[in-house]
Amino acid sequence: MANVENLSSVPASEDTEFGFKRPEMYSADIANSINSYGRHVFVFYKTPEAWLSQIEDEGLPQRFATLLKDRKSDLPVPTKLNVCEGGGSDGDVLIFPDMVRYKGIKDEEVEVESFVEDVLVNEKPWRFGREEKLSGSFVFVCTHASRDKRCGVCGPVILERFKEEIGSRGLSEQISLRRCSHVGQHKYSGNIIIFSPDSSGKIFGNWYGYVTPEDVPELLDQQIAKGEIIQRIWRGQMGLPGGVPEREHGQAVIPSGNSVADKSTGGGCCQGSNGSVSCCQNENSKPEPIKKEVRKCTIWFQPLDKEEIYIGAAVVGAVATVAMIAFTIYKRSG
Repeated sequence: MANVENLSSVPASEDTEFGFKRPEMYSADIANSINSYGRHVFVFYKTPEAWLSQIEDEGLPQRFATLLKDRKSDLPVPTKLNVCEGGGSDGDVLIFPDMVRYKGIKDEEVEVESFVEDVLVNEKPWRFGREEKLSGSFVFVCTHASRDKRCGVCGPVILERFKEEIGSRGLSEQISLRRCSHVGQHKYSGNIIIFSPDSSGKIFGNWYGYVTPEDVPELLDQQIAKGEIIQRIWRGQMGLPGGVPEREHGQAVIPSGNSVADKSTGGGCCQGSNGSVSCCQNENSKPEPIKKEVRKCTIWFQPLDKEEIYIGAAVVGAVATVAMIAFTIYKRSG
């Protein structure tokens, strides 16, 4: 295992205020803390060191942000926009869950308009470019320091741990790792987003917060390798309702298509072959009792099977018949 201390160049004072030892770490329940959306667009643009605090206020990101806002009602699904480091490929665009890449989109109004119209509104290939299919998994780490110092402190350390683990495991061809712009809720730093396929090849975009370098091996082993959500640091998933966490027996709602890796709970959810999810319950077992609170009294209702209803009715009828016969004999003997 990597020596985390050697990976971090964060001074102790900054680590306490902006890093992994700050008091706000793990202070909030972050499950389902993202808004519901169905598509994510990443625009390659410069480097994080050159990004403005509001990166959508300049250049190509601004054109995309303006058009997505103007065409919001025309989009088939709610769409998020982020910027990621260009690395010499400024103007390239990645789209998830479509798993496609378009190269070299110019910072020109007409060109961006045609791209948004064709690809994001009409969901067709861009008439002026060729899409490239993507494969493998994609990890985006928020390192937008000019927007919030917490991301500037935590993000690079997490990124370095990912680089080390991916390299030592020989996964460089299977996992793409990039720095990205603000993803929302800096107080949850480190923030990362992982787009990876499940066993059937369907792409899921899972968000994680309060991530530390120590979480990186588990994210590789569980989320990427097995498609298992790590619930303690999970923020939500692309395609799921967001906002206030829905609850079931005190646990955050877990999306279908993923199983759960969380040793703190007494069980988990497993995906069936047809995509259904079964949570700690045999499919052939009877329904669990429905608990209903009535003032201070607790009443339990157990749904009955049709056969049980018939048997019960027959027993009641037999008892009534016996009672009538006994009463008749009693009258005659009197």
